[in-house]
Amino acid sequence: MRKIIHIDMDAFYASVEQRDNPELRGKPVAVGGSRERGVVAAASYEARKFGVRSAMSSIIAARKCPNLIFVKPRFEAYKAVSNQIREIFLSYTSLVEPLSLDEAYLDVTENLMGIQSATQIAQEIKAKIKERTQLTASAGVSYNKFLAKLASDYHKPDGLFVIKPNQGEKFVESLDVYRFHGIGKVTAEKMNKMQIFTGLDLRQKDEAFLRKHFGKAGSYYYDIARAIDNRAVNPDRIRKSVGSENTFNTDLETRVELEAGLAPLIEDIWRYSNRTHAYGRTVSLKVKYADFQQITRSRTTLSPIMDKAFFEKISYDLLTQILPVPKGVRLLGISLSNLAFADEMIGKQLTLNF
Repeated sequence: MRKIIHIDMDAFYASVEQRDNPELRGKPVAVGGSRERGVVAAASYEARKFGVRSAMSSIIAARKCPNLIFVKPRFEAYKAVSNQIREIFLSYTSLVEPLSLDEAYLDVTENLMGIQSATQIAQEIKAKIKERTQLTASAGVSYNKFLAKLASDYHKPDGLFVIKPNQGEKFVESLDVYRFHGIGKVTAEKMNKMQIFTGLDLRQKDEAFLRKHFGKAGSYYYDIARAIDNRAVNPDRIRKSVGSENTFNTDLETRVELEAGLAPLIEDIWRYSNRTHAYGRTVSLKVKYADFQQITRSRTTLSPIMDKAFFEKISYDLLTQILPVPKGVRLLGISLSNLAFADEMIGKQLTLNF
């Protein structure tokens, strides 16, 4: 029986901005985008009261909240705070699995402090985060990752919720499937059409049925409906992809404009690869037109791309495939996936990409 904690910072990007700029405190804030265009990366709790959410179009967000304040993201500031938080985690356990800058799983079954109570550790971590960063975090404590993540979202913000071993199945059965980590909106809608609305409804379906309708994920759904999750906290979790995108102030239409817009995104990706020594085999181009229609183009090579010039060539070749553009382009994105680390490739014969 494991003791797992899931820590999730509250409205992280927006909270950092409000902390660093007193004029933003108590006001509805959106990080990312602008009133005219773009996408909200994060919203303060004041903005969420109006229905503003991350990944929402800035225009829609501004319509929902006329007094919404847009601020540019400062990722270096967020990374600095994330590092402070990570240091706190590591003072309790080496088994820390970061999911993003603002959330992580911790396995504290055997911890560096010798504390028996996972709830006590969660309380101490929350207190230290508040003391060192002036920010709040929510924590979920349980015996597996699935339940710990559900618990951390239960009493947000600044919450702490515990799901004990004898409470897991009962807790899950009353939850709407939309709340389940690992079940997205499309899957939840598909389940609803099958009259599966809650964890209890899901539990009444056998594994064969779920695998038939949801593939391999069906086995995962079968388990979580019974509050079963045997995944270990993995401190060596490898990032599967890296991406960079930008929404432009004015629509791009010509090859010259599009190539100029793509260039800094390519630089972002390559800077990450150089810093982490992680190189990918699949390059994907994302294009969003002025009418919000979105298309993607991708190419996969036989071996990891370790040459910047070759990465640039593929990226621009993908761009060429959509030229001439039928309408203005509001957003461009480039990503690199199927990542492998350089030290893992030592001694392996690499296939040349001709």
